[in-house]
Amino acid sequence: MSNQIPKEQPAEQPEATNQISEHTGQFDARFMLWRMFCTENSVPVESLPSDLTGETKEKWEKMKNDQLHNEGS
Repeated sequence: MSNQIPKEQPAEQPEATNQISEHTGQFDARFMLWRMFCTENSVPVESLPSDLTGETKEKWEKMKNDQLHNEGS
């Protein structure tokens, strides 16, 4: 008799879709803006906004404020 604990099978992940959820609207907009910002400024997309410094951080803050906080105005 073996006293080994059976290994759990990994939970099956649902297939990702390329749709914006109604439940996370603003977060999706911020995500898309971050991707665009990273592309335009040669910032690795894996980095976080809190990792930015200097002029790049200022650019992000301006872009974020212009694009996210003025929606619907």
